[in-house]
Amino acid sequence: MRIIPAIDIINGKCVRLTKGDYSTEKIYREDPLDAAKEYEDIGVQYLHVVDLDGAKSNRIINYNTLYKIASQTSLKIDFGGGLKRDEDLKIAFENGASQITGGSIAVKNPELFLSWLSTFGSDKIILGADCNHRMITTQGWTESSSLEVINFIKEYENKGIRYVICTDISKDGMLKGPSNDLYKEILQTTSIDLIASGGVSSLDDLYTLKEIGCEGVIIGKAIYEKKIKLEKLKQFLSDI
Repeated sequence: MRIIPAIDIINGKCVRLTKGDYSTEKIYREDPLDAAKEYEDIGVQYLHVVDLDGAKSNRIINYNTLYKIASQTSLKIDFGGGLKRDEDLKIAFENGASQITGGSIAVKNPELFLSWLSTFGSDKIILGADCNHRMITTQGWTESSSLEVINFIKEYENKGIRYVICTDISKDGMLKGPSNDLYKEILQTTSIDLIASGGVSSLDDLYTLKEIGCEGVIIGKAIYEKKIKLEKLKQFLSDI
């Protein structure tokens, strides 16, 4: 199971939100590169970077921060937030993204999203399945849809998607554990590589997600709030 720390960016700074609410913004690092280097130092190989300004603005904004991290570390970065045009993907990949995550675009413009999948392949394009009470949400989690999360994932699996990041918004930033039952159901009914996101608060959560069969897990607030200390995460990485 891949361990994928999250770096969410607003105004070039490393922040975290609670349940996607921008009014709960808390700055953890002035320079996200410092956090990225700390992760690299303990053996982390992957990073999840979200352009929260981009998610609000419907276009990539914090690509300079993406470039800074990609050019000064060896981390493989999946990047999301505000990717709405072919040009946005070009900018993301040119600035060091190894993969991109599309969520809102997969709901609102599936033809464009599928063209990205066709052009770049299933190793480069991740489906973002952000949900609240099992219903897919869009636009930085500010808009609800009528799409049920498992049906949404299955539809895109049938069209060639391999990787899916599933975030249960009700769990995000709450440090009360991930949506294990939902993840079990997804893995029992699909064959996708599932990356769990939201609610991770302890090493026990990581072991549980590994046992469930998740291909990866995104960790954010638990690291910044020191619920999971880096030295413990380093040990976990050496054990798996």
